[in-house]
Amino acid sequence: MALITKEKYAKKCESIFSVAPMMDWTDRHCRVFHRLLTRRAWLYTEMLTAGAVIHGARDRLLGFSDVEHPVALQLGGSDPADLATAARIGEDFGYDEINLNVGCPSDRVKDGRFGACLMAEPDIVAESVNAMKRAVSVPVTVKCRIGIDDQDMESALDAFACKVVAAGVDALIVHARKAWLQGLSPKENRNVPPLDYGRVYRLKASFPGLPIIINGGIDGIAEAKQHLAHVDGVMLGRAAYQEPWRLLEVESVLFGEARPHATMKQALEAMVPYIEEQLAGGARLHSITRHLVGAFHGVPGARGFRRYLAENGVKADARVDVLREAIALVGELPAYSVKAEAGFAVRA
Repeated sequence: MALITKEKYAKKCESIFSVAPMMDWTDRHCRVFHRLLTRRAWLYTEMLTAGAVIHGARDRLLGFSDVEHPVALQLGGSDPADLATAARIGEDFGYDEINLNVGCPSDRVKDGRFGACLMAEPDIVAESVNAMKRAVSVPVTVKCRIGIDDQDMESALDAFACKVVAAGVDALIVHARKAWLQGLSPKENRNVPPLDYGRVYRLKASFPGLPIIINGGIDGIAEAKQHLAHVDGVMLGRAAYQEPWRLLEVESVLFGEARPHATMKQALEAMVPYIEEQLAGGARLHSITRHLVGAFHGVPGARGFRRYLAENGVKADARVDVLREAIALVGELPAYSVKAEAGFAVRA
């Protein structure tokens, strides 16, 4: 499997594509599925607090499959010493990157003094980055917003970037939307205020030596390619999760390479051995198949596929045959395509 090396990541991050860390979604089962769709994407864990990593059940929280590489651990927290300890634990587990969450707008995150509220405390973020850099040898990155609340996103974002660059950050992943921590819910923060990709482009122009990865509202791989004319990498979030067939286009559109699997059905069949291994270890089928429900979005038979998994995958004795039976409900229509800027993506 051709992987992006850590050396290349730290040097330039050229044309890097990644799938965003998403709470309750990008667990280890989801990441294995995404890896079958693209060899090239960097994958991220759900955010884990530094305290959970230090004091929690590490094998359960941090365990992952070797096939997931390259895979990054996203941490939440604001105590530099705890973050350094958690980062070291993550590196020992084999993660290829440690990422600090400075972008999540939820009340739970804000009350814990981590996430997007730290955009107002760049010194704490810088101290945390510096502590993690001294603790690990893998890249340390930060995922942030272009600003929060009434901040001037021009001056505040540049000042934030200056602090973390001085602390040694290896890359910034920037969600191109302000987070409003007062008066808006996390759901509303997904759409309000409007995206400002230009601000991320200007950040890259101001810090040409700093790898900048853009995130937020990007719908597909063709759109991702357009952003790469301005920044070093693109991170896809909900579109990758809700319509995972889009990930089948990463290799061909961004790297000029063949797909890992020609169709979604082939990718799901390739996941069967992993599912069987997990079931044998005590996992429930639904904990895996819940990430697959969008696999055939828009394809005739997709509704039947989703319904069959919903009704049968949750049963305590559900086995992998449930997935195969659900796949059989999806039509064989190789001509059914979604037109992308660079060609056609067969979705059956």
